[in-house]
Amino acid sequence: MDQKTEELAANAAGIARAAGLLAAGGLVAFPTETVYGLGADARNGTAVAGIFAAKGRPRFNPLIVHVADLTSAEAIAVFDDQARALAAAFWPGPLTLVLPLRPAAGISDLVSAGLTTVAIRCPAHPVARALLTAFGGPLAAPSANPSGKVSPTTAAHVIEGLAGRIAAVVDGGPCKVGVESTILAVDPPRLLRPGGLPLEALEAALGQPVAAPEIAADGAHLPNAPGQLTSHYAPGAAVRLEAHDKRAGEIWIGFGPACPGAEISLSPSGDLTEAAATLFAALRAADRLARATGAATIAVAPLPETGLGRAINDRLRRAAAPRG
Repeated sequence: MDQKTEELAANAAGIARAAGLLAAGGLVAFPTETVYGLGADARNGTAVAGIFAAKGRPRFNPLIVHVADLTSAEAIAVFDDQARALAAAFWPGPLTLVLPLRPAAGISDLVSAGLTTVAIRCPAHPVARALLTAFGGPLAAPSANPSGKVSPTTAAHVIEGLAGRIAAVVDGGPCKVGVESTILAVDPPRLLRPGGLPLEALEAALGQPVAAPEIAADGAHLPNAPGQLTSHYAPGAAVRLEAHDKRAGEIWIGFGPACPGAEISLSPSGDLTEAAATLFAALRAADRLARATGAATIAVAPLPETGLGRAINDRLRRAAAPRG
C-alpha cells in the first residue's frame, strides 16, 4: 500500500487537488479545529475501507461523518428539534451528534459499523469547510494517525504516522482546539466522549443535565460511537497519571506553576485551553525524549476535571490504559 503522500498547501490549488483525490477514492488528511482528520468519501465503501487499512483501525469502531452544513447533515441523519437546536448553537464547531441514520443516505456500512445511528458534525476550520465545499459530499474522517496512537495536531504529525499510506495531507497549520470533538447522543442526551466543547456548555444549552459516558473495556462490548476504546492515544512509553513529582526513569509533563523539574508543560500558567491545544504535541515530544534518554515512563501532572480538563483527562486515561 506504499504510495507517495503529497503535501498540499491550504490554498485554492491545494484544496482543488485534495478534492480531486477524494473524488477518485483516495485518502486525504486535512485540518479541523480539533485534530487532523483522515478523509475519505463516506459513500464509497472501498475508500472507507482504505481508512481502516491505513490506520490499522478495528472495523467495529465507527467513524465520524463530516459535512459542510446542516442541510447536508439532514440528508444523512434524522434530526429532531433538540438536535437542530444543538446544531444551531454549536455548529460549525467541535460537537459530534449521534443520530438515527437515514436508510437511503447512501453512507457506507463501514462508516456506521453496521449500527442504525451515525456520528456527524460540521467542522469550523476554514480549510476543512473549503475542502468539504469543493468535494461536494460527506467525508468520513477519524483522526489521521495510526489507530491507538497519539492524535495529530499538525501536518508533520500526519506525515510521521501515515506517510506512504495515504494520498495527501493539506497543511493548514496547528489545530486550535487540540482534542477531538465532543460526542453526544441526543435522545436522551448522553455524553459519549468528552472533547473540545465543554460539558457545561452543552448542559447550559439543553437546560438539563447530560448523562455521563459509559466507557467500554476493550472487547467487553462494541462501541456505539468513535473514540470509546479504552486503550487509545497511546505513546510508546508507559504513562503514569496524577504525578505530583518526577521519579527516576521518567519524563514529567507538568501543568501549572507548581511543577519544578518538568521537562515539558501543558500550560505553565495552568490554562486548560492552552493545555488542550498542546496535549498531543506534548505527548509526542515526551515520547521522543523518553526514547532519547531511555526513560520507560511518561508522568503527567494532575489536571482539574472541569471544562476542557474533562476531555484532557479522558485522553490521558486512555493513553495510560493497559494495552492489548
